[in-house]
Amino acid sequence: MINYDRKILFIVFVLLLLVLVTCAPNNEKFVEKQAGFWAGLWHGFIACFTFIIGLFTDSVRMYEINNTGGWYDFGFLIGISILAGSSGGGACKKSKRKKSPREQEWEESGKKVEEKVRAGVKKWVDGSEEEKEDADWKEIGKKVEEKIKRELRNWSEK
Repeated sequence: MINYDRKILFIVFVLLLLVLVTCAPNNEKFVEKQAGFWAGLWHGFIACFTFIIGLFTDSVRMYEINNTGGWYDFGFLIGISILAGSSGGGACKKSKRKKSPREQEWEESGKKVEEKVRAGVKKWVDGSEEEKEDADWKEIGKKVEEKIKRELRNWSEK
């Protein structure tokens, strides 16, 4: 059985696509009158749709040839910038979220483990047989064990 929400969404999408195509560049209304700023703005908004449709038909183009020049170009540029310019600006910024004490503790433990592993690998490569039991190493082992138990408990409760 097909979900009715999907059917409605598909019908709305097709109707929206038809509306967009009727307002696309190279429309008959721009034969007598040149496309201006507002038409350029709209054509910038729908540029990705008209590009895809233009790949399959010669009657639809991404850009209106009969335009007023600079103002149409300015509107087109603003339209395409608004459409594409807001698609990933926040992804580049690193999150400044303050870490919880638990996360800080886990990160510190991870750094200590990494230092110990590096030291152990260096000793092994150098051929040194000395192994010392540190209080730090035991503390790190306990924290790791607690974290694993806590995560398993949380996972099993889901």
